[in-house]
Amino acid sequence: MRIISTILFSFICLPLFSQTLPKDTASRLNEVNINIKKQRDISRLDSLQGTFIFSGKKSEVIKLSNRDAALTEKYGRQVFAKIPGIFVYDMDGTGNQINISTRGLDPHRGWEFNIRKDGIITNSDMYGYPASHYNIPLEAVDRIELVRGTGSLQYGAQFGGMLNYVSKQPDSSKVFTFETINTAGSYGLLSTFNSISGTKGKFKYYAWFNKKAIEGYRKNSDSKYDAQNISLFYEFNPDLLVIAEWTRSNYVAHLPGPLTDEMFNADPKASTRSRNYYSPEINVPSITLDWKAGKQTQIKFITSAIIGVRNSVMFDKPATTVDAIDPVTLKYANRQVDIDHFNSYTAELRLLQSYTLFKQTSNLAMGVQYMNNDLHRQQLGKGSTDSDYDLSLVTPGWGRDMHLKTKNAAVFAENRWVLFPKFSVNTGVRVEIGETKMSGVIVNYPDNAIPNNIKHQFPLFGTSAQYELTKNMNLYAGWSQAYRPIIFKDIIPGSLYEVADKNLKDAKGYNIEGGFRGSWKFLNWDLSYFQLAYNNRLGTLAQLNDKGEEIIYRTNIGNSLTKGLELFTQAEFQLGTATTVSIFTATSYMDAKYKNATLRSGNKNVSIDGNEVESVPKWQSRNGVTLRIKRSSMSVLHSYTAKSFADAFNSTIPTPTGSAGLVPSYNLFDFNANTAITKYLHLGFNINNAFDKHYFTKRPQFYPGPGIWPSDGRTFSVTLAARI
Repeated sequence: MRIISTILFSFICLPLFSQTLPKDTASRLNEVNINIKKQRDISRLDSLQGTFIFSGKKSEVIKLSNRDAALTEKYGRQVFAKIPGIFVYDMDGTGNQINISTRGLDPHRGWEFNIRKDGIITNSDMYGYPASHYNIPLEAVDRIELVRGTGSLQYGAQFGGMLNYVSKQPDSSKVFTFETINTAGSYGLLSTFNSISGTKGKFKYYAWFNKKAIEGYRKNSDSKYDAQNISLFYEFNPDLLVIAEWTRSNYVAHLPGPLTDEMFNADPKASTRSRNYYSPEINVPSITLDWKAGKQTQIKFITSAIIGVRNSVMFDKPATTVDAIDPVTLKYANRQVDIDHFNSYTAELRLLQSYTLFKQTSNLAMGVQYMNNDLHRQQLGKGSTDSDYDLSLVTPGWGRDMHLKTKNAAVFAENRWVLFPKFSVNTGVRVEIGETKMSGVIVNYPDNAIPNNIKHQFPLFGTSAQYELTKNMNLYAGWSQAYRPIIFKDIIPGSLYEVADKNLKDAKGYNIEGGFRGSWKFLNWDLSYFQLAYNNRLGTLAQLNDKGEEIIYRTNIGNSLTKGLELFTQAEFQLGTATTVSIFTATSYMDAKYKNATLRSGNKNVSIDGNEVESVPKWQSRNGVTLRIKRSSMSVLHSYTAKSFADAFNSTIPTPTGSAGLVPSYNLFDFNANTAITKYLHLGFNINNAFDKHYFTKRPQFYPGPGIWPSDGRTFSVTLAARI
């Protein structure tokens, strides 16, 4: 009822409220609308942008400079508040990572998205570990662009779509500009972001560094973070720009361990681990050439790399296993050391060609992408018995020492056919040709059982359309195939009793969406329906081998289908010459079910056909009010997430470890405020989870440990920013 009431308020009460405004404001409406538009923090991508075609696709652009949010802490519900259907996995409050998903997909480190920074891919390894371990500070970001899965033909393999963090640009009016953004908050949060930029003739530059430390909401949840970036721009002429860039992020996070339900109910700040650490260090060098080769021709070439490591040292046991000093040896148990070495290289050449057909201007986007990746995974190392962050091994060698090497080429083309001035149709294809090869050693595992080669060879097709009802309203619809490569964890056997299928298939399916979006006077909206088919899901089955022995068989277990509605609407009103108020709702309904699927339960295989997909709440609704008075703003955000299941069996009774069972619904309130003290000095204040709700968003089955990972309670932060 709460959600239905919110939607009714948006569509019925707000228009009635607008009719109560004084009549003498009518003569000033044109000027007021211009001012409001400048302050909007949510918009849509243009039909054509750079070398991409976005016509007919659902897209959102979040302008962070116009958003009241705790950017340093990266609370996903605040950053993505106005994007319906975004599921936020709040596993900690360090602000080191954003874990989000859309349309019933897995939110772990955003690995169902093709994630980019300024168009440069930051997923660590698309074919081995597609999570984006690179962590950009949001203080460096001008806007965030999100395109749902129907755009996958143009940018790559992921079902979720493309998530692009667009950096702030160099100051074009000065040789030198300095910006500093400093935040202090609860639990020892201290952060400083500092940048310099400027322009001298044809040369521009933008460089920044960020350092951040926090003790953490839970015991043993402290972290230290640092990141750097340097971007150099040289404009040979107005039509040719070259950008050389290097960016890096690194953090060490103390992991407090999972909780059982009993532990969580007793004290959500409790910790079951004091010796677990996680640390990814990622470097992303790149060179971009942007060339306007003619009045109707745009060419872009990007070559980039992901070079880095993902480190962890952990006592990796369920919450019910106590990490205590042995009374005989007077030492802790040895920890497990795991290190992933990323060596991922990408080259992408894109072309956008406009041409005249039937007296209308149509557009062709096409290109080629080549990836050459080597993920070197070293796991099950015998670590120290100490309590600090220590990756040294007390016994040389690794339990697993493996390589996953991928070479993949993709050719893609999408044409926007403008049939009439207001109506266009897109048709496109992407052809993937490549192979992933796994090799290496697993101790006590037969060598001939390790090698596993997976070929990626298939075409993907898509089509979409857009009809302009007016200059500010349009109808859009699309269908596009997508796929997700099998990743490293899917094919590594966990024990001698586990065997990976040598004929595994990549997950493949499609996205369908259709909607009505636009703006009219004080209203801005986007209402859409979608379907996401996700076939060839990975899991385990119980099976007998050639010797009649029971084994755990890692293979494709079935399909899933997610259907839903996504609604965003915002109303903005002028209350005076310098005062505006805006009210919005971003609400989604999702129905995610397994289809023709079977999963191992003990030593039996059980049908899960018709079960709900885990971590997919049926309802999510974020609703907010923002009041702007001159150069100050105040916002209230309410976030509601319905209950969800933690496993494919839809268990309702929690397991002893807390890794399965219901994830209860939760309501959260955030208060944010900003004011411009002067033109060059800004102050922000945030109260997050204002009523100190104790909640959790997911019960992970694997990393960072099976069980409950509580989200942050009430926190405060203050930000002071200056620009000279």
